Amino acid sequence: MGKIVIIASGKGGTGKTTLTSHVGAALARSGRLTALVDADAGFRNLDIALGLESSIVYDYSDFINGSSDLDDILIKSSDFENLYFVAAPQSVPTTDFNDEKTAEFWQSLKNRFEFVLADAPAGMGDGFMFAARYADEAIIVSLAETSSLRDADRVVDVLEELGVETVRLVLNRIRPELIERKIMMNVDDCVDVLSIPILGIIPEDEAVTRSMISGSPLMDITEGGAGMAFGNIAGRLEGKQIPMMDLDTGGKKGFLNRLKEIFGHRQ
Repeated sequence: MGKIVIIASGKGGTGKTTLTSHVGAALARSGRLTALVDADAGFRNLDIALGLESSIVYDYSDFINGSSDLDDILIKSSDFENLYFVAAPQSVPTTDFNDEKTAEFWQSLKNRFEFVLADAPAGMGDGFMFAARYADEAIIVSLAETSSLRDADRVVDVLEELGVETVRLVLNRIRPELIERKIMMNVDDCVDVLSIPILGIIPEDEAVTRSMISGSPLMDITEGGAGMAFGNIAGRLEGKQIPMMDLDTGGKKGFLNRLKEIFGHRQ
């Protein structure tokens, strides 16, 4: 049986959809049967990141209302053999969903896929709860700034209240030169604010923008940069022990040298 991993954040614009598409692609590339679910009903955009917007016929509301089965709503990626996508409805709110059928939807995905990544809307509204109530693990995506971390902290509290025991942090769009100049918070301080283990650090990389515009998460994971970071995060989700990327610049002592890879759970 697989596991459901919710990708969440306290505020918008942190890069949840980017992370979902690229980490999902990396898992599929490694041979893991993976499903990506857009949990943002009414404002879906994961389909665009995957280049599948023209392939949508059914969404998960069709499964939950009983008019379609799982095979009907699954859309296979044209880029990756093991990657599938489930679209969000554009007009049916999750508050209209039957709880029993919603639970059946998530359980059906767990029974079929090794990894189910749910791209949740920012905050803690209905779309977030639609996925969070059934999640086995959670990834919190945040920028290295106080407001993003503060909002993320609220989401962590709610996830823990829901019984999600494994909650880990991904810091996105990290720029070492700004950390050196103390314009951006360093990674250690960000981890201290949330008191959850860190799963990955993604550097600012224009290749990410190019991949999102092209609608295909095809990035080079063999060299440094965001592509490698996404691949490392996927590997850690699989349980592999992968060191954090050293984003050191200019030959100076890297700010990650002091970073602990495992932090205690929130007290």
